[in-house]
Amino acid sequence: MKISKAVITAAGKTQRTLPLQRLVDKDGEPRTALSIIVAEALSAGIDEVCVVVHPGDEPAYRESLKGTAARTSFVAQELPKGYGHALFCARSFVGDEPFLHLISDHLYLSHEGETCAAQLVRIAVRESSSVSAVQATRESQLSAYGAIGGIRLSGSPDLYVVEMVLEKPSPTEAEQLLHVPGLRAGHYLCFFGMHVLKPSIMSLLEDEIGAAAPGQPVSLSHALARLSTVERYLAFEIRGVRHDIGDKYGLLIAQLALAFAGRDRDFVQTRLLELLLPRERGRG
Repeated sequence: MKISKAVITAAGKTQRTLPLQRLVDKDGEPRTALSIIVAEALSAGIDEVCVVVHPGDEPAYRESLKGTAARTSFVAQELPKGYGHALFCARSFVGDEPFLHLISDHLYLSHEGETCAAQLVRIAVRESSSVSAVQATRESQLSAYGAIGGIRLSGSPDLYVVEMVLEKPSPTEAEQLLHVPGLRAGHYLCFFGMHVLKPSIMSLLEDEIGAAAPGQPVSLSHALARLSTVERYLAFEIRGVRHDIGDKYGLLIAQLALAFAGRDRDFVQTRLLELLLPRERGRG
């Protein structure tokens, strides 16, 4: 299974300006969040990237990409019908190929030499399967994520066969339905904001769109729940961390994480200490 395409969804009402926010990357270069996310995709061997945008946003997004604009195309989500519908808007781009999917309000930092996207693509190719990246997450954060239940794949400590998917479950729902043997108490496997999906997901999303009531947003999680019942669908516990730049202080935390993982670590650490430690007064 070869994965050469990636889809980034950026059309949501609360997402539209986030990808254009500027940060300093690990190499000390100012870049937009979108540019960093596209680079994450390309690090996994992706040749073409499609960004799903709100109508009219393409010029600003294209301008923000610097040298990767030539490898990036755009498609507009003409009507705000939810996350699942936004992904479905890239159906023509995807065609009959598996693809990497990332979201535009998350930045990813790997704990290994491989980027998070490269880890996930490697596993998906090896297993020839749709695979969602997940991370063990405290139950207090369940309201922000979709979560999965399943069983650990024999002989693979970080791979799970997905048996159930719930969108933003309550702690009670998670305790009853999403138990995963081996996780710490009070922790659940929540989506990381990154998936490798076979093109069959588009047919499932089309069904979800057709069944949605007027004004009801189409959920990707519902389609993934159905995916787990019709074909082999795995979850991979990624070796890295996600930073939601849409959270309160999310951009600040993401910027600090990039700085501490990069070449300017010592400089930033020194400046932070100057801010945090009270200045001595009355001397000199």
